[in-house]
Amino acid sequence: METINWYPGHMKKTRELIRDNLKLVDLVVEVIDARIPVSSRNPIIDELIGNKPRIIALNKSDLADPKENEKWASHFNNKETRALAMNCMSGSGINGLFEALEKEQERILAEKRKLTEENQTDNAVAATGDGAIRATRRNKPLRMMIVGVPNVGKSSLINRMTGKKSTQTGDRPGVTKGKQWLTLKNGMQLLDTPGILWPKFEDPDVGLNLAFCGSIKDEILDIADLGLALIKVLQEKYPQLLTERYNLEQVSEAPLDTMESIALKRGFILPGKRIDYDRCARTVIDEFRAGKLGKITLERF
Repeated sequence: METINWYPGHMKKTRELIRDNLKLVDLVVEVIDARIPVSSRNPIIDELIGNKPRIIALNKSDLADPKENEKWASHFNNKETRALAMNCMSGSGINGLFEALEKEQERILAEKRKLTEENQTDNAVAATGDGAIRATRRNKPLRMMIVGVPNVGKSSLINRMTGKKSTQTGDRPGVTKGKQWLTLKNGMQLLDTPGILWPKFEDPDVGLNLAFCGSIKDEILDIADLGLALIKVLQEKYPQLLTERYNLEQVSEAPLDTMESIALKRGFILPGKRIDYDRCARTVIDEFRAGKLGKITLERF
């Protein structure tokens, strides 16, 4: 399959939006796909965010291997970053996210109070004018930015956090179009941004993983080739799930043979007894994305 390149104009604008608004927020919530924890992390976001405090939401963890979720969460956790396994569709993990945000808010407020105390002097200016300005800033609610590649579940997460359908969602990339400031019930504020990919995938597997999980529009891809590539990965990493789902005796050494076996089992046959490769590919891709094949992590720690 050819290397996937994808960088429409709105993603360039999103990069500029993140860069220009980063100074307005206290922390960043980065949403990634738990099935592809490496491929769904945009290196441009790392470059833009720098040392800004961050919480990583391992979304769609219900579709991923539970043992791998634990390993990846442990891997990402460090002094500056907190990682949480979540399912934004059901709301699983939302309470843990709010707890992490509240702790971060307490830490930031404590730092600002300390800075204010250190900067205060005995003169009247510090106690009134300048001091009053600092007190106002100190009491501002926590502001966060939600970032991530397309179709990782940012809008679903925001709808859960606000308790209402605040942003449009869809099982396809590119639904969120522009910048949105939203206020949570606890007074915190968040900035939603459209999904952002990067100009070129140096590792072709990254492009494939994003395509498998729906972060790249299917319309620009050859579905038969993508389905065959997914079958190849699955028969290497989860052969038993393939045999169980499609009632196969075993997976073949050649992915194309496995694909044809699946097509025959499901009756995907065109006139003239020809295999309907497109329909077979679409079925495998859709069932993988929906979790019907089982709990699968394509990138194991």
